[in-house]
Amino acid sequence: MSAKPETSKPEAPGVHEKPFWSLRPKSDRQAGDAVVSNFLLHWFPAKVYKPSLDWNYSFWLGTASAALFLLLVLSGLPLLLLYVPSVERAYGSVKDIEFVVTFGWWIRAVHRIAAHLMVAVVFLHLVRVFLTGAYKNGTGRGQHREWNWVMGVVMILLTLFLSFTGYLLPWDQLAYWAVTVGTNIASSIPFVGPDVRELLLGGRTIDQATLIRFYVLHVIFLPGGLGALLAYHMWRIRKDGGLAKADREVLETTRKEAAPGKTKTYTLLGVARGTSPLVRASSLERSELTVNSVNDLVRRVYIVVLGTFAVVSILACFIPSPLEEPANPMITPNPAKAPWYFLWLQEIVTDTTVKIGSFTINGAFLGGVILPGILLTALTVWPWLDKSPMEAAGAWFHASRKRQNAIFLIVVAIILAFTIVGTFMRGPYWHFFWPWQAWPELPTRI
Repeated sequence: MSAKPETSKPEAPGVHEKPFWSLRPKSDRQAGDAVVSNFLLHWFPAKVYKPSLDWNYSFWLGTASAALFLLLVLSGLPLLLLYVPSVERAYGSVKDIEFVVTFGWWIRAVHRIAAHLMVAVVFLHLVRVFLTGAYKNGTGRGQHREWNWVMGVVMILLTLFLSFTGYLLPWDQLAYWAVTVGTNIASSIPFVGPDVRELLLGGRTIDQATLIRFYVLHVIFLPGGLGALLAYHMWRIRKDGGLAKADREVLETTRKEAAPGKTKTYTLLGVARGTSPLVRASSLERSELTVNSVNDLVRRVYIVVLGTFAVVSILACFIPSPLEEPANPMITPNPAKAPWYFLWLQEIVTDTTVKIGSFTINGAFLGGVILPGILLTALTVWPWLDKSPMEAAGAWFHASRKRQNAIFLIVVAIILAFTIVGTFMRGPYWHFFWPWQAWPELPTRI
């Protein structure tokens, strides 16, 4: 016997008055009402395309990035209350957090690991969007995915500067000289380079003005700007109809064919019998392709956020945060390295510094300013240069994008290779050493 089709029963009065009903809707109507009535769920659409929820399409890297940003804010609040932004007391306050405050070492490790992971995850998210052509507009009306891509490029820059400003706050040797190397690259810009460095440092040397400037940028302006852009980024995704894969699924959906039906047409000469015209149509919101945001989408968001928190928390138990000797401008470590996410720039600067007789090509300007500037400009305007068809939006390694994907992956591989070389294979005087080679002993200052 065939099962009887289910019929929707009228909801009992007062069903929306139960606690947390919006998080556990019992019907499609409640699921739609939950999005409207719940403040936390209000930025989700009522319906989402089922294929866009696949784990193997986006890997949920954007949600993981937002979760890491939230974790940075939560872990930064207690550090904000315990840290003292003073040259005389900054190192001591960090040392107290590490060794005196209960679970202070764990909070600091969570904050540090989440910061490093956010740089990596945001970068991977940008790589995923490029390789899937997700910055291209699809079938929806009023889409502006190219501007959302530009916002993504700005957000990855803000993420880098957010991590860079926080790098100085421990005020130890590692932080002091990493910021020194990073700001020296900025000073190589012709004409305005020294002024840019002085603007960043608040003077000509790294001292109290630099520390307070980096502190204010790190705890107020950069997180505020990144949070505002994140909210706009999410709103723009919703206005553009969701992820690009949804548009691709609509394009690939087979059009339903209506079977010709017999008709009668009354004319002056009698009755003309025949068939009706064949009609083909495709729907943008077919019921088999859409699901409710609550709970299908929200459940996955919970899993990613809680999973991200769990991974960072576990890593913080096994990976301690380093704290070297207090910052000393008179003792230069050899080698002095920039933060790991800028080591590829430092490596390019070294490789592009060439001496021809008495003439020296300025590698800091060529490798630290010109080449990254060209790369950043090309990355920003690429959505308008990409002439691949609409079908390439939301498709991994589409055939029409083979060349640009190959060039993009080569650039990514070079950046990763230079980062690895700068991290593990550069020793004293920035000479090349294999990981298994011992560094020469250097004279120490007494």
